[in-house]
Parts: sequence; C-alpha cells; structure tokens
Amino acid sequence: MNQVQRIAELNRIRKFSRWLDSAFKIPGTNFRFGWDPIIGLVPGAGDLVSTALSAYMIYLAARFRLPPKIFLKMLINLGIEATVGTIPLIGDIFDAFFKANIRNFELLEKHIQSAEPELSQSVPFMAKTETFVR
Repeated sequence: MNQVQRIAELNRIRKFSRWLDSAFKIPGTNFRFGWDPIIGLVPGAGDLVSTALSAYMIYLAARFRLPPKIFLKMLINLGIEATVGTIPLIGDIFDAFFKANIRNFELLEKHIQSAEPELSQSVPFMAKTETFVR
C-alpha cells in the first residue's frame, strides 16, 4: 500500500469505528453510542453480526503491520465486548459504554504515530485526536 492508500484506509477505519461506537449523541448529554449496541439488540444474530463487523475492523487495522502485543490487545477488546455482549440487554448496554472499536482505533492510531510519524503528520485527524466519552 502506498501512502495515499494508507491514509484512505486509516480514514475508512476511523469512520467505521465511529459508525459502530459513536454515531449518535443523546441530546443534553455528552454520551454517544453507535450501531454496535443497536445491532446487538436483534435476538440471536445481532451479537454475531456486530462481532463480525468489529473483527473486520481489526482485519483492516492488521494491514498496518501491528506488533503482536497491540493486535492481542485489540482481540482482547473484541473478546470482552463479544462475551459480555451475549447477555441479553445488559450486554447491549455494556457495548454502548465499552466501545471496543474506538479503543481499537486508538491503539492503531498510537501505533502509527510512533511507528510511522511521517504518515501520522499527513493525516489531519491524527493531530487532533478526539476524546470519546466512555
């Protein structure tokens, strides 16, 4: 992947993580949630679909040659969310607060900032990391 493709891929992963974990804001609060807990409300297949979407995001992130330690942290975040997410209703509330996809994007972002500083300087959003309310 050349630098332009890498930047495009980073932006795609960022948008995907926000879509899953912080697409909506509850008016009058700073609390945000995304499609992940909403999809999880669908009986049976909802948790499987949301886990598959999160796993796909990790797959995209892995293309940035992540060190095994960071990759493992991402898998642990996904595992926690997938495991607790199987508990009806409580798991969906947990998903809304835990935000594994945003956590995983932040891990990727920190890795890129240290491993590829020239790439992180080329990506405008990386200079001003948004703080997500958890």
